[in-house]
Amino acid sequence: MARRMRDKDFRDYQWARRYTGRVERINRFIDELGAKDGAGHPPYIPPMCGGVDALALSISRDPGPKAGGTKGSGFLSIENDDPSAERMGQFFEEAGIDYAEVVPWNAYPWYINSDPTVDQLLAGVEPLLDLIGLMARLRVVLVHGTAADRGWKLFLRENLDLIERRGVVWLSTYHTSRQALRTPDRVERELREASIRNALGLAAAVMRAPSWPAGNSRQPSRWTETGTG
Repeated sequence: MARRMRDKDFRDYQWARRYTGRVERINRFIDELGAKDGAGHPPYIPPMCGGVDALALSISRDPGPKAGGTKGSGFLSIENDDPSAERMGQFFEEAGIDYAEVVPWNAYPWYINSDPTVDQLLAGVEPLLDLIGLMARLRVVLVHGTAADRGWKLFLRENLDLIERRGVVWLSTYHTSRQALRTPDRVERELREASIRNALGLAAAVMRAPSWPAGNSRQPSRWTETGTG
């Protein structure tokens, strides 16, 4: 199913369990970010996600209005009531990626619903580092869209050695928003969608590997990029 966050019972169930199980530590950390300054409270990670045990981290630009803001669900989720989230869920399903093994995040984790500035992307670097520090089993980072890619590169400028030591693969591709995928050129649109499928297919292979040699800086797919948008 898609867009289940528009169902109050489903949303209330996720909300009541936001401090339980694998997402508790991350959501407590999100509370700390919310109390830090006047930027507001970032959306939580829903209990249906992988939390600290997740194998994949999926980074987009910033929380959309169906996640943050006064009318948002309060969660980053493929079940939010918007087409980008629904499309993301479809791509995950096609790739065989279980959302219970994923943590969603944003290059700028606070709600602004606009393209983050360089300063805002820089403000997102330390929270991302702290989040990755909570994810002991992390194998792959998916970077969706141009802004997220800029934020990830700012992160790598300071933390490339850490990512290499942990043997984490990163894959850059398009965002699943209508804006990122819209083009009058049918072939170009198919290529953009293929980029997302390729990135998620590679991520799924990494996640399904029977063992993962963390700390091996010779991972051949470590530098793979499949396009951004």
